[in-house]
Amino acid sequence: MKKYDLLSISPIDGRYFEVCHGMAEHFSEYALIKNRVLVEIKWLIFLSDLKEVKTFPKLNATSRNFLLKIYNNFSIKDAEKIKKFEATTKHDVKAVEYFIKDKIKTQSILKKYLEYVHICCTSEDINNLAYARMISEGKILLKSKMDFLNKLIIRFAKKYSKDVMISHTHGQVATPTTMGKEFLNFYSRLSSLSNEFSSIKVFGKFNGATGNYSSHSITFPNVNWPKVNKKFIESLKIEENKYTTQIEPHDYICNLSDKLSHYNSVLIGFSQDIWSYISKNYFVQKNIKGEIGSSTMPHKINPINFENAEGNLGISNSLSKFFSEKLVISRLQRDLSDSTVMRNIGLAFSYSYLAYDNIITGLKKISLNKTCIDDDLSNAWEVLAEPIQMVARKYNITNSYEILKKETRGKPVTQSIIKKIINKLNIPPIEKKNLLALTPKKYIGYSIKLCDDAK
Repeated sequence: MKKYDLLSISPIDGRYFEVCHGMAEHFSEYALIKNRVLVEIKWLIFLSDLKEVKTFPKLNATSRNFLLKIYNNFSIKDAEKIKKFEATTKHDVKAVEYFIKDKIKTQSILKKYLEYVHICCTSEDINNLAYARMISEGKILLKSKMDFLNKLIIRFAKKYSKDVMISHTHGQVATPTTMGKEFLNFYSRLSSLSNEFSSIKVFGKFNGATGNYSSHSITFPNVNWPKVNKKFIESLKIEENKYTTQIEPHDYICNLSDKLSHYNSVLIGFSQDIWSYISKNYFVQKNIKGEIGSSTMPHKINPINFENAEGNLGISNSLSKFFSEKLVISRLQRDLSDSTVMRNIGLAFSYSYLAYDNIITGLKKISLNKTCIDDDLSNAWEVLAEPIQMVARKYNITNSYEILKKETRGKPVTQSIIKKIINKLNIPPIEKKNLLALTPKKYIGYSIKLCDDAK
């Protein structure tokens, strides 16, 4: 594991590396190089298995194992060797080709087929499949964190399902709800979005310099390359994109980026709401020994995890939205402007992962302040103006809304005032009795049942 690096430009590689090191395993330059090596090796073995390719016989077990060990035993030193090749070639994929050739030229059988390394490939064939593998693994890691967070949120929904509180629409006192129901609202959205994110397929291509299998068809004309290359792509657990230019057009990355930013935007709202509940003292935070909230105000326990999450979600979204706009556009059959952009996909995933981790940490540090919530609720008799006027409407009392507005809008409202309003209404005794028995705490509709029924 990398040590804390004070010289890192990105905090993902420095300050936050302990949280994000799992993403580094999938999105670092080392990971990119290693995946390129894998694709080249797998392609070489795949070619040897094709009966139609008579000039490259099926490799024996010794040769296969040697090739697979190049990937399986791939190390930082190997990556550094490739970077040395690149220093001369100024071409990252060609450097991988030279590295593999350098490895196999010592083998009596394999060295006969050195030129089959990277045969019928354009560099983008290797690159797009390498990135597809990286993104697939990163997607799994991110979805795992999403699932953990989603499960924590639904636990809060169940835990606080009966804890009634005042709502605030437009920042003003409104119809009561339960804290659990508010968590449930977010859980419903987030679980749906994370499942949609996970279901997006990752695509790849392996069809040459302009997507037409041109070099394949000339070099080995007796092979059905569209059929064969589809099989190769799927052997790497990637879906084939059959119709492309030189590059896989990145539409799936656009879909992933859009869904990720949607999920993150919902979480920004969630983080801001929890922050607001902490500000209202509806939640109290753990007083962790040794922690300091302010350099000058010793009493403070700041909601730093939710603030950190909000900022990191915003960074991730900014990157994701740029990917979505940029990566689906390429001049004619290919330009290189996507290359440098693709190297940053891991940052968007990592900032999201970091944010989820902060929210999880923050949620584990809060507990409900029932006293404060009950105090606010017991002083909010004005919220009963809504059900009173609805019952009045039911019995066609003229200007029901206006009557309640006159008695309650912008005025302090007490229980006695509410009782006087009810007693003046010309409604059946049973309706009057039900309204007189109603309190802000009881006016919660199906909020508890909705939480209890949620899965």
